[in-house]
Amino acid sequence: MKLNEQNVLLFSRTMGQGGAEKVVLQICEILLPHVNKVVVCSSGGVNVKKLNEMSVKHYVIPDIGKKSVKKGVETLHILSEIIKKEKITVIHSHHRMAAFYSKVLREKYNVVLINTVHNVFFNKRKLTYWGYKNTNLIACGEHVKDNLIDYFCMPPEQVSTIHNAVDTKLVPFGDNKRLKELHNQGFFLVGNIGRLTRQKGMSFFIKSMINIRKENLKIKYIIIGDGKDRDELLKLTDELELKDDIIFLGYVSNISNILNQLDLVVLSSLWEGLPLTPIEAFSMGRTVIGTDVGGTSEIISDARNGYLISPRSSDAISDKVIYLFNNSIKRKILERNAHKTYLSKFRLSIFEKKTLDYYESI
Repeated sequence: MKLNEQNVLLFSRTMGQGGAEKVVLQICEILLPHVNKVVVCSSGGVNVKKLNEMSVKHYVIPDIGKKSVKKGVETLHILSEIIKKEKITVIHSHHRMAAFYSKVLREKYNVVLINTVHNVFFNKRKLTYWGYKNTNLIACGEHVKDNLIDYFCMPPEQVSTIHNAVDTKLVPFGDNKRLKELHNQGFFLVGNIGRLTRQKGMSFFIKSMINIRKENLKIKYIIIGDGKDRDELLKLTDELELKDDIIFLGYVSNISNILNQLDLVVLSSLWEGLPLTPIEAFSMGRTVIGTDVGGTSEIISDARNGYLISPRSSDAISDKVIYLFNNSIKRKILERNAHKTYLSKFRLSIFEKKTLDYYESI
């Protein structure tokens, strides 16, 4: 396709703090100089502000995760109006229901459909198959591609892999005062970054502090992010008498500032597509202890640039945290290799080239 003639609608469930939403922002930045127009539709979120800063128009639609006939009809009507008003030629969706709605409208408006798949799924097989059939599919990692082919029966030639990436071209670093004070007091800071939902396995991370307390080590846990399980996790921390050992920072817009102050990062997820947190950590030369789920092993090579552990195991988390706390030389080797991995595989310039090449190819 001739890029400079295309009007692209990026269709996401939200513009919140998740990895998919960060990818939407990246694609906006990549496409803006090359296409005629980029607009976004979602139910809103903290990253709408960033869209405004990029002068990307955002349309609010109902939350497509909440399903009802009434909401479905309303959503289709709003999308139809957006397509007509903005003369949309390409819809690039980032959620299964977004793909479904786009497919319903494709024949009427003769638009090109692209769907980026951000996770592995083992449900809604018929609905997902219909939404993805005969569309252009991008998998964010090889595990996601395999899931599309093996579980949803997508033809291999229909699925392309473009790994997620992160940009290090950010605002100047500024220290978080609380973390700076802890470092000045001699504490080793271990961070866990993500939405506070069941997927991220934060409860196992919290419970792993029990073993560290037994060893009487100068380690503090830092939880960065927000979500519907926040109150439940705070309650768990209180019940385990760990309030002095675990700090909840909440949502942070510039995660690189926090990563710059952490000594180690843990990813305790129960499932993933291709998580951004390890890539963000690697870009800052931080190593990661990550659960071996989904595409995490596409980023972390066990004992080379980090460690892979079994999910749902607080003991596995604490064992590796304690080992790296006590072995600074090994940690430095892992950190150097982590940054090399970022440079060779996950720089934004690589993602940019592959994204533009993909658009031009269809």
